[in-house]
Amino acid sequence: MAAPDNEKSRLDDAARAGWLYFIAGHTQDEIAKMLQVSRASAQRLVSLCLAERLITFRLEHPIAACMELASRLKARFDLVHCDVVPSDPAAPLSNAGIAERSANLLEMTLRSETPVIVALGTGRAVRAAVERVSPIERPDHQIVSLVGNISADGSASFYDTVGRLADRTGARHYPMPLPFLMSSEDERNRMIRIDPIARVRAVAAKADLRLIGIGQMDQKAQVHVDGFVTREELLEMMRLGAVGEVTGWAYDAKGKLIKGGTNKRLTSIPPQIPAVSTTIAAAVGVAKVPSIRAALAGRVINGLITDEATARAVLDR
Repeated sequence: MAAPDNEKSRLDDAARAGWLYFIAGHTQDEIAKMLQVSRASAQRLVSLCLAERLITFRLEHPIAACMELASRLKARFDLVHCDVVPSDPAAPLSNAGIAERSANLLEMTLRSETPVIVALGTGRAVRAAVERVSPIERPDHQIVSLVGNISADGSASFYDTVGRLADRTGARHYPMPLPFLMSSEDERNRMIRIDPIARVRAVAAKADLRLIGIGQMDQKAQVHVDGFVTREELLEMMRLGAVGEVTGWAYDAKGKLIKGGTNKRLTSIPPQIPAVSTTIAAAVGVAKVPSIRAALAGRVINGLITDEATARAVLDR
């Protein structure tokens, strides 16, 4: 028999309090202010969350509002996977929640006894997810990078994730030993035909799961902030109509790849459009809403992990 509405609401509140306490790391005083309850009530909600086993190491209780948003996103954009986590009112750009759900997705995939190929992008959310994956011995799996792991100054990318996940799984791994951008289109074309690089790209083409981030294309674009493209290159892509990027590939408001600019010199593996294999983006933040919406509308991705506030904004049109 279904639980009465007031009990369901109480469990929802307990799940929110548990998420804020155990995953987001807030104190009970902070939680009381966020939920607009007394400290004693916040403490009781956290205790209830534990007593009802709504949380173990991960939040197991599907908060009704998050489930409803995920269902709407799946239906509108015909997604194969969608997770919506609670927003953290004190840290609206925190990727803790989406990293946790992304780690759960990775673990579910990696538990397979049948050999699987996992392809990874770079970025903060993907790296945070990999850091949360529990060690599991899977030497028959393969982990492959979708993005060149060398920055413009010749240093290794801080957000490279393939080696980290391989350490946790014992899987064979295939980094992309190329600069993010080459100096010309001809040079890019020559480099990706080199046999070891072609082999990495062939492995990535067979990936069972692609987990990537989504980047905005504005003055705070991650590809610019992290030093992969110059300000002039970023402005050129914006003039060409770019609103977002995945693995460095810039696309317009309809989700179509930009023909020109840095896309001509990019070494990362281009996205399948429409996405064929399971291609899930982990992204959060109001500034990324146009990028996320375009990626969904253009079928650049067929799965999304985000938070409540971002999900509502994507659906609000």
